[in-house]
Amino acid sequence: MDAHEPRWLNADERQTWLSLAAMVINLSNALDTQLQRDAQISHFEYQVLATLSETPERTMRMSELAVLTNGSLSRLSHVVKRLEKQGWVRRTPDPDNGRYTLAVLTEAGREKVVATAPAHVEEVRRLVFDPLTQAQQRTLRTIGHRVNQAIDPAGTCPENR
Repeated sequence: MDAHEPRWLNADERQTWLSLAAMVINLSNALDTQLQRDAQISHFEYQVLATLSETPERTMRMSELAVLTNGSLSRLSHVVKRLEKQGWVRRTPDPDNGRYTLAVLTEAGREKVVATAPAHVEEVRRLVFDPLTQAQQRTLRTIGHRVNQAIDPAGTCPENR
């Protein structure tokens, strides 16, 4: 085999890849649809609010929040601007280093997360956990860890920390 020859997928690998790719796309779309329908927010907006709700003082540097929500700083900035208009988040200069901006979850934002979380968790349970046995869930977790480690060997993604 030529060193430059692609390592083509065999038939089983191709079916596995197509199934995984479809699952990632379909799951993302289903969760976004549920959140839009039930809470009038996108999945990414929910991730931002939920991530802030789990941090000390519900505050985080925008750059760190972008990493934890797997979004670019530009995308996060646009989303936080929309969340600010709703009164759910506010931005403020970082008092420790004025070059950074902090995102702060407001009380109204915390209430939005609390109101949104039950239906969202139920949808996650229905789509991901209910169809699987406990053994399959453990296998899925192991697979997720291994694939995420291959994607991010330095461990910069939250999943790999």
